Amino acid sequence: MKVGIMQPYFLPYIGYFQLISAVDLFIVYDNIKYTKKGWINRNRMLLNGVDVTFSLPLKKGSDYLDVVDRELSPDWDRQKFLNQIKGAYSKAPEFNGAFQCVEKIVNFGDSNLFRYIYHSILEICQSLEISTKICLSSEIQIDHDLKSQDKVIALCKAVNGDTYINAAGGVELYSSEVFKASHIDLKFIKSKPLEYLQFGANFVPWLSIVDVMMFNSPETIKIAAHSGYEFLQEKNE
Repeated sequence: MKVGIMQPYFLPYIGYFQLISAVDLFIVYDNIKYTKKGWINRNRMLLNGVDVTFSLPLKKGSDYLDVVDRELSPDWDRQKFLNQIKGAYSKAPEFNGAFQCVEKIVNFGDSNLFRYIYHSILEICQSLEISTKICLSSEIQIDHDLKSQDKVIALCKAVNGDTYINAAGGVELYSSEVFKASHIDLKFIKSKPLEYLQFGANFVPWLSIVDVMMFNSPETIKIAAHSGYEFLQEKNE
């Protein structure tokens, strides 16, 4: 069984969903520390031809809280955020359909950061017809004090995974020999270039899945999500 494991990200780039599509079981970390400088609650979209960052504002809390213990700010104006997206993409060719999906995600009523993001992941997967089973890391019986590679291997073993697939950005984080010693194959996928017209301006790559949805037909996105990637050769130890 092929397993993928990632942090939760809010409306991430298409590579996140390609990884989900490439595996049989996708595990989302919910019991990991929230990091301010990470991308858990923020991403990038196109505005007037340049990329700008959008984010989910959070209620003040300890820097040591896990993602599942963080809350959205009660002052966050969801309609204002939707208006920003509408202002950026209202003239995009696929705006109407894409905005319906985004609107459903943004208006989800839960204020818990993890559950809010998790819901958004499920909604995007449904729209892309990705049927991969998704579960939470905290639901799996392992020693959750393990870190990095050791934790990944423990999770794979616990769910009887024989192949671990990660995004290309994680190549330097893991050792294929260590995984082999645990009878797990280690593989990496890399997104193929996906370039499309963005109002005729210079193309800005790897933006939020929202950008992809605004400019591409649902069928084009489904094809990209299910097959728009390649497996990298194993690195030499």
